[in-house]
Amino acid sequence: MTGTQGDLKPGTPGETAAEVPADVDLTAATEAAAAAVPLEIVAQSLGEYLRGWWQKLKSGDSGLLPVLVAMVIVAVAFEVLTPENAYLRPSNLVYIFALSTVYMVLAMGEIAVLLLGELDLSIGAVAMMGGTIAYKLVQQPSPNWPWWLAILTSLVCCGVIGALQGTLVARLRIPAFVVTLAGFLFFTGMLVVILGGADASLGISCQVPNQCPLYNLVQGNIDPVVSWVILAVVVVGFGTMMWMRASGRRRSGLVAPPASLTAIKIGLMAAVGVGVLIICTVNRGGVFATIEGLPWVIPVLIVILGLWTVLLQTTRFGRYVYAIGGNPEAARRAGVNLAGIRTWCFVLCSATAGFAGILLGSFYYGQYSTNVGDPGQLVLYSVAASVIGGTSLFGGRGKPIHGVLGGLLIGGIAYGVSLMNLGSLSIPLEYILPGAVLLLAVLVDVLSRRGARTGSVIRV
Repeated sequence: MTGTQGDLKPGTPGETAAEVPADVDLTAATEAAAAAVPLEIVAQSLGEYLRGWWQKLKSGDSGLLPVLVAMVIVAVAFEVLTPENAYLRPSNLVYIFALSTVYMVLAMGEIAVLLLGELDLSIGAVAMMGGTIAYKLVQQPSPNWPWWLAILTSLVCCGVIGALQGTLVARLRIPAFVVTLAGFLFFTGMLVVILGGADASLGISCQVPNQCPLYNLVQGNIDPVVSWVILAVVVVGFGTMMWMRASGRRRSGLVAPPASLTAIKIGLMAAVGVGVLIICTVNRGGVFATIEGLPWVIPVLIVILGLWTVLLQTTRFGRYVYAIGGNPEAARRAGVNLAGIRTWCFVLCSATAGFAGILLGSFYYGQYSTNVGDPGQLVLYSVAASVIGGTSLFGGRGKPIHGVLGGLLIGGIAYGVSLMNLGSLSIPLEYILPGAVLLLAVLVDVLSRRGARTGSVIRV
């Protein structure tokens, strides 16, 4: 041997080993990188996925769990407290869903803005404007526009309102709170002008063929046999898509959920669908005795939820929205058009609100006025439903399904209070109880973010 280890020349295989201190763990970087990837993403079995989900829960990301637990608590509490334990009767459950649909759709629109870390306070007034425009356009003898054109025009008008507000926020840098509050006041006043007075009303009737589709959006029902066929098609179609997508990712060597987890999701989707149809197709009794079948509003809501989910979860636009909400400066440096994305979020929020306004009139049997729909209450409930469902007020975290679950909880509380016959206490409790739940939801959000900063991944 002509030399020692310390005499090795640069570039020789022994150089790295000679220069690395003995007390350095060479696997630390690898372990840190592995720890940074959530176990539920790379899980190869159902057990590994559940362990990853539990780690995620302990780190502060509770997902849908809080709102699901809250829904169970609300259902059990009102079932016990309401006279004759009537809360969970099929007729009441269908009514709760119909009432909640407006809040669900509004919340999905509001989430688009909340993901940016902004807030749209005009959404209630814009919703009322959208419904008023659509209902005005189908009046007879004039203007008597086709119902589909009236809906399209309403959505376009509301989208223009959103574009104006979004431009002021995104390009002129006026705080969204100020812009949308001004919009709320302005369009609430415009409603009084268009309706012809603070107590004036506007109505449609299912007896008029052109107005019947608007009336049936919430009040109409699908034939029971057709309802079961639709459920089978939806479950088979979506189940096949989920299974083939996961299988294709596994064949390509990409990260995919365990096959057992995909099967469980398909089974749960089928079980929920069957449960909903059983509730909707039984003889509901009372005034609903002759009304059977799946309400049209359920597939309508599913379509809206699907469109929002695809837009936010699978498109480049959606990724940009989350990026801006998470770190706008980083998004800007990455080349994201912040002003454009923000403006479009306000456009989509207002257009969605316009459709919610159309649903609101249908829920009240075609009657439309500021007496049946309070713009102030609508905006409060839309924001509350979004946050209660799991969307963060700080931006960057939330999904459309959060708005659906939050809206259902808000509607369930409102109807449960009305069933208890509390007299003068009913109206105050319709605000007090959602307010308390909202405060708890924000507390969970704050604590979860604190937990994420101090969680195991960060500590590594």
